[in-house]
Amino acid sequence: MISATEKSLRALLAERIVLLDGAMGTMIQQYKLQEADYRGDRFADWTGQDLKGNNDLLVLTKPEIVREVHSKYIAAGSDIIETNTFNATTISQEDYGLGHLVAELNLAAARLAREAADACTDRRVYVAGAIGPLNRTLTISRDVNDPGKREVTFEQVAAAYTEQIENLVAGGADILLVETIFDTLNAKAALFAIRRFFEKTGKNLPVMASGTITDLSGRTLTGQTVEAFLNSLAHFPLVSIGLNCALGPNEMRPYIEELSN
Repeated sequence: MISATEKSLRALLAERIVLLDGAMGTMIQQYKLQEADYRGDRFADWTGQDLKGNNDLLVLTKPEIVREVHSKYIAAGSDIIETNTFNATTISQEDYGLGHLVAELNLAAARLAREAADACTDRRVYVAGAIGPLNRTLTISRDVNDPGKREVTFEQVAAAYTEQIENLVAGGADILLVETIFDTLNAKAALFAIRRFFEKTGKNLPVMASGTITDLSGRTLTGQTVEAFLNSLAHFPLVSIGLNCALGPNEMRPYIEELSN
């Protein structure tokens, strides 16, 4: 059953071009934040890894900056803004030793985006819960001497995504966006987690997907062509499927045309 949110989004897409915001990371870089900024008061005495570069953590330590970035994109005309949750999974956050914060990170990030979206009075702004690609891959072995070796299993990846999804929705996300897909098997685990969440809760949000062509060969990092990428995800009822990152607009155009065709 199509939700009211998906009906309104599809109606808007049928009417005009809908604008998605741009990158969060490059916007944050403009603030030239240092280690102390990422730590804030809460993590001032953190004895684990350095936290600089963990942009997801800023929803807790510098929420005003994240909210300002969202507001800037809305002012520039964005109809959809993405939560600052690119690496907000237990698997990715373990690089910083902060896997235990994942629920809080996603909930706070979704609420920040929701506040910014609801502050816009001249049009509806949708919040897309950003579901990133992870720093582990299900398709490629990192050990050249053991091609079958994997650092994670499909169910571990799906479980990590499930925790993220639950809290993005609880925080007010309208849409779920599986983005910057370089490994389609990771994306399949995310879509599996989304479907399982929908079936368990009875909720049904619109879902978008966005892949990454990493170089001029026209393939993802795991070697798929655009057509193969599309076919791998065609089983899921996506509102949209597109491409992001890596190449400039001129270089991306032929692949976007291929995807459209």
